[in-house]
Amino acid sequence: MKSIIDTIGRLAAVLASLVTSTTALALEPVQVAPDVYAFPGDNSEVSQFGHAANSGFIVGPHAVVVIDTGGSYAHGRAMLAAIATVTRRPVGLVIITHAVQDFVFGAAAFTELGIPLLAHRKTDELMSARCEHCLANLRKALGEAPMLGTRLVLPNQLVDHGTRIDGGGRPIELLHFGWASTPGDLAVYDPRSGILFAGGIVMGSRIPELRDGEFNGWLAAIASLFALKPAKVIPAYGPILHARDMGKTADYLRDLDAKVRGMYTAGRGLMEAMDEAVMERYASWSQYPDLHRRNVLRRYLQLEVEDLER
Repeated sequence: MKSIIDTIGRLAAVLASLVTSTTALALEPVQVAPDVYAFPGDNSEVSQFGHAANSGFIVGPHAVVVIDTGGSYAHGRAMLAAIATVTRRPVGLVIITHAVQDFVFGAAAFTELGIPLLAHRKTDELMSARCEHCLANLRKALGEAPMLGTRLVLPNQLVDHGTRIDGGGRPIELLHFGWASTPGDLAVYDPRSGILFAGGIVMGSRIPELRDGEFNGWLAAIASLFALKPAKVIPAYGPILHARDMGKTADYLRDLDAKVRGMYTAGRGLMEAMDEAVMERYASWSQYPDLHRRNVLRRYLQLEVEDLER
């Protein structure tokens, strides 16, 4: 009898923990412009409930457009609750800007309500190829409770290029400049307010990751965003930026290339480059110790490939 009581007690404690964990996340929308809001993330590597990255929404005359969904079902649910405090208009569309775990796994909270999910075709392909594996890793890192209800949902609306869409009665521009931080990068621009959701193309005080990036295409995409002259920029991670600060992501990429290229040309080995390619200017940025070292590795290997292709 005692063992049964103990088992029931443990189950009750687990259930209580699950309830607490899945309801603990509350998001507060930050107004960036009239009818444009952001949910700033905490800019960490892996955040409980998947709240590392930025997301947001635009309120149109008839419906709301959501940009990115966070890294968990709980995050998506918290977004819906927070949006309801701002407007009674329904969410009419969710846009996924790129296939990285911090942006895609809240989607189930929206699609279970019948809300369509839009992304670039290349983002859909990348999500299909690897996001189940990413989800398994998140569960290991965070535990089951924060990820309760989280599952991979693939987009049901695809675009192959930049286009203008009707965002609940408000024109919204989807911008695709080719392969940049990922093959399917979309930026979302609201012409009425001048607010740019830059997706993975721009980082705020965070080291950009080269894992899926095309180096020159990424620099070209940042240059194209500058041409818009946006009023404010919501990057993938970090604080909301003035347009001029988009250039800091490009600065890092160029400085990384110069540092690694110099060592490669001098005949330094890969391990030497990884150990010695220190860039103090960026040492205070989030994820510098891990991502910068990986970026040195990837840029070095890219230079080797470029040599072989000559």
